[in-house]
Amino acid sequence: MRVMGMVHQFQRLQLPAREVVRCAVDDMPLEVFAGDTVLTAVLTHRRNLRPFEFADAARAGFCLMGACQDCWVHLETGERVRACSTQVVEGMRIATNLGRCFHAK
Repeated sequence: MRVMGMVHQFQRLQLPAREVVRCAVDDMPLEVFAGDTVLTAVLTHRRNLRPFEFADAARAGFCLMGACQDCWVHLETGERVRACSTQVVEGMRIATNLGRCFHAK
């Protein structure tokens, strides 16, 4: 499930087969596995989770357990969720750039 030419942050271990779940991150269609969090879905396909709002840098999550609030992303509905503790569901559309891609259309 690696996107050609892109470096990803997380690498999957070999696990028993799981159901494939389709979602989109910043309008890019992805196939991930049932039980994956949004953070896992994003970082198994690219290097960073989202842009840093206070500098020209990127964020990749910090604590990975919902305490630091470094992994906030937006859903198509406008809802803000923590990527590290929100499971991906079929058809989920995620915006990692603070929701701007959904409102720019």
